[in-house]
Amino acid sequence: MPQSPETNSPTTPPASSPGKPKPQQQNMLANLAFNIIIPVVIMSYASAPEYLGPLWSIAVALAFPVGYGLYELLQTKKVNFFSVLGIISVLLTGGISLLKLPAEYIAIKEAAIPGLIGIAVLVTRYMKKPLIKILVLNDVIINWPKLNKALADINKTEEFEKKIGVSNYIVAASFFVSSALNYGLAKWILVSEPGSVAYTEELGRMTALSYPVIVIPSMLMLITAIMYIFMQMKKITGQEVDTFLNQ
Repeated sequence: MPQSPETNSPTTPPASSPGKPKPQQQNMLANLAFNIIIPVVIMSYASAPEYLGPLWSIAVALAFPVGYGLYELLQTKKVNFFSVLGIISVLLTGGISLLKLPAEYIAIKEAAIPGLIGIAVLVTRYMKKPLIKILVLNDVIINWPKLNKALADINKTEEFEKKIGVSNYIVAASFFVSSALNYGLAKWILVSEPGSVAYTEELGRMTALSYPVIVIPSMLMLITAIMYIFMQMKKITGQEVDTFLNQ
């Protein structure tokens, strides 16, 4: 009789573990829809005078990422770095456009945000919780307590921290590359008079092109940083990388 509860208990963990990835997929789809796809469609196709017009199309397009960012903040009950950054970004873009400021301001804003993140990655390198362990090498990916114990057991903690430093520079460089590409893309596309229909459509086209032009190179560099750490993790500990991953 006492053995029957034990036979039921092992079946519980497998049922809960497959449920974790689903919320992450839904969040990713929602991020793409509210922060990219819907604003791009509105600014590209609803900015004509017979529809929303240039000013209202920007205002409506901004409502989606701003609203979604605020919703995320309310749901998680804590400040989310990327949500705040997204809200600031769209508010700046909308404010500059609605005030009909020169396109140079948009280019500077587009370059400043990833540039500031890159600087933050470098500055927080020697802090208790460096930004790289929040952005890339976070607790969702790596089981840090298990890894730290394995490193401490063989007295390799300091050596591994040096490898983290190398990965840190790669991650920072990815944001600096993104900053430069953002600025160049904005200067190349935004050529019309601010506040005009053409200018609003150019904003939408810039947002759409920013992903293949900017995100892909940056993501390749981020993947390089992760793969470098994984290789060093295996080399230093002598154990398979899967041992220290949260699965």
